[in-house]
Amino acid sequence: MRGSSHLAIGLITGVAVAGLVPGIPFSPAGIALAGFSALAPDLDHPSSRLSKRLGFAQAYVRWAFVVVALLLAAYTHFMLPIGPDRRMGFTAALAFGLIGAAMQGDSTRRLALLFTGLCTVVAGLYTGFLWLSMLGCFVAIAPFTSHRSWTHTLWAAALWTYIGHLANQSLGWHGVALFAGGGYVSHLLADTLTKAGVKWLMPLQDTSFKIPLIRTGSPSGNMLEVTICVGYAMLVLGLVAGRIEF
Repeated sequence: MRGSSHLAIGLITGVAVAGLVPGIPFSPAGIALAGFSALAPDLDHPSSRLSKRLGFAQAYVRWAFVVVALLLAAYTHFMLPIGPDRRMGFTAALAFGLIGAAMQGDSTRRLALLFTGLCTVVAGLYTGFLWLSMLGCFVAIAPFTSHRSWTHTLWAAALWTYIGHLANQSLGWHGVALFAGGGYVSHLLADTLTKAGVKWLMPLQDTSFKIPLIRTGSPSGNMLEVTICVGYAMLVLGLVAGRIEF
């Protein structure tokens, strides 16, 4: 499915959790978290919405390599004496410069997300929030996996829900695990409706589970995605309205 459809389904799922689960207060932040979680599995895709948003440094990664190369070359030239260390310094500077100049496309995205994830890990260690460090690890590792592989499994959904559970304990924000887990699972269920399907039990089972209704990107597929989103929204709103009246 397209990212916009996943986001819509995730937000609707957040409304369902907030409006239908007993004891969970209605929370715009929780609904937003469900939408965010619905995009998380596609961090393994080069053109996903969340990859572009979280990889905020994409445009600067290659230039960072070039800057490091220049600084290393300057340090080697002015600080190191003639000899093996000097030659090694210039060789390393040249290597960094060539990597930065040649870097483009998906490699830049992956490095940007790796940088984003590692910064989040450090922030979690500094604040003592284990859930934040685990979230950073997820963001850092996911871009280096194949699309619809590890992030599109039952185990990844369980991990994401557990991160939400830890956040719930740390922040005292009741319902975080349900908002996070519900949004994440909504993505996997939606992708199960596509022709590629989802390998829910990978690596235990390499079978793609699917109800091949949608061909992503085709006019008919796009129309069916809109229909599913509208139908799901009407169902959830009807159930929530009925619960309020009750």
